[in-house]
Amino acid sequence: MPSAEPARAQLRVGRLVKAHGLKGALKIELYTDDPDGRFVPGAEFTLQVPSASPWHGKTVTVKEFRWMNSHPVAFFEDVEDRDAAESLVRAILWIDEDEDAPAEDDAWFDHQLVGLDVVRDGVIVGRIVRVDHFPAQDMLIVRRAGGAADDEILVPFVSAIVPEVDVVGGRVSVTPPAGLFEALADETEAEVDAEARAAAQPAEAAPDED
Repeated sequence: MPSAEPARAQLRVGRLVKAHGLKGALKIELYTDDPDGRFVPGAEFTLQVPSASPWHGKTVTVKEFRWMNSHPVAFFEDVEDRDAAESLVRAILWIDEDEDAPAEDDAWFDHQLVGLDVVRDGVIVGRIVRVDHFPAQDMLIVRRAGGAADDEILVPFVSAIVPEVDVVGGRVSVTPPAGLFEALADETEAEVDAEARAAAQPAEAAPDED
């Protein structure tokens, strides 16, 4: 499972997706609007990798950043060949929050999202309790309104499902696919209906004894 994020506020800026060439270069999936400003030589990133990875608990420092056929590619210090680069594939890159830097569009820190109400069609359907980061995408963990502590739903944090984030207003708007929020409710209603039907059935009479 992914390693825990550092305690200090950090911003996720990219994911290493593929080794490129033989000299340790890696292609990057960008999560920042300013890659040329983020990936400057000397920039240091915290790595989010599985605990079994040899890179767990380590950082990487940018040696060179360039665009190759419109793809962002980076070289890092101490990553000198393809084998070393392969060992970093799927790692997520985090950088310390710079409170003085201008905010990027469509980028939020976890602590800004946790606690926000989740609204669908003008109705509050839950609240964000945490954000889980996976190699493919982030997930908003939403506790259903009026639900138990373990009544949680995983909502993909993509614009098609979460089109609006209003940190100041304390809410995010969602347009989930059918069944994402109804599934738990339908299961509960089915259980209640089953119990009601069982209670309504007359008890079987015991056979008469001769």
